[in-house]
Amino acid sequence: MPRPSFTRSLLAPQHWPAWLGVGVIWSIARLPRPWLMGLGRGLGWLVQRFPSPRRRVAEANIALCFPELSKAEQAALVDAHLRDIGLMMVEFALGWLGSERAIARMPIVLEGLEHLEAARAQGKGVLLVGGHFSHLELCARLVSQRILISGMYRRMDSAVFEWVVLRARLGYAEAMFDKDDIRGTVKYLRGGGTLWYAPDQDMRSKDSVFVPFFGVPAATITATHHLARLSGALVIPFHHRRLPGNEGYALRLGAPLEPFPTADPLDDTARVNACIEAMVRAAPEQYLWVHKRFKTRPEGSPPIY
Repeated sequence: MPRPSFTRSLLAPQHWPAWLGVGVIWSIARLPRPWLMGLGRGLGWLVQRFPSPRRRVAEANIALCFPELSKAEQAALVDAHLRDIGLMMVEFALGWLGSERAIARMPIVLEGLEHLEAARAQGKGVLLVGGHFSHLELCARLVSQRILISGMYRRMDSAVFEWVVLRARLGYAEAMFDKDDIRGTVKYLRGGGTLWYAPDQDMRSKDSVFVPFFGVPAATITATHHLARLSGALVIPFHHRRLPGNEGYALRLGAPLEPFPTADPLDDTARVNACIEAMVRAAPEQYLWVHKRFKTRPEGSPPIY
């Protein structure tokens, strides 16, 4: 996939605010790592203290998914997550526009490469299935330093950000597939490619089914089942979490889900949700609780938000 071409229309006055935003992101990504993370913590301090509708979304999600916690413990987790949002902002900047040198110097612990190597020895493609954590963009770039990967993405509304971010992603990824490009994705997987994919958001799609996520029925797309069925790819869980202090990131490739796919897309989708739930429990404050994960409800169920 070639990098997108620059067109003069991107310089039109209506795009100037977007270019200003790109300049700010580029500048943030060039900060020394201690300053970068300090900025993220400062932004998180602000996010935690300013009222926002997203706080109420996070409160609803965490109360629903962690009923075993006391009210005080739930509130503490909400605050920890909102502070994490500040780190997410700078980690996206680094993942998109950080220099190769900065990425190469990032401390990481990577486990489970043997599972990927075994899949390749069989001539199989691989679906690396993960979740929407605050550092997903950065960790995708970090793992790309060790293995050749591609990704699926949703096009951005801003033409400038679409050009900048897609170009940046294609600097480290082998290819990027639009979320609706099923044919191209299947062909890539059949050829032995490795695709990073996160199916844990409420897409309000006709291909969604209700399966448990933290024991709550969650509308979840069945694409993991169908991509594996059509391509013969193995499904490998991809765990990533930020380590304390300045220790960097822990990345882990799990053993392939077996048997997968089965004849039952509902059961397969529930197994994928169970894998992502286990990832969340390992670092709950780093998951994207401000997303309305349970917006789509089973018929007759009251709204969450």
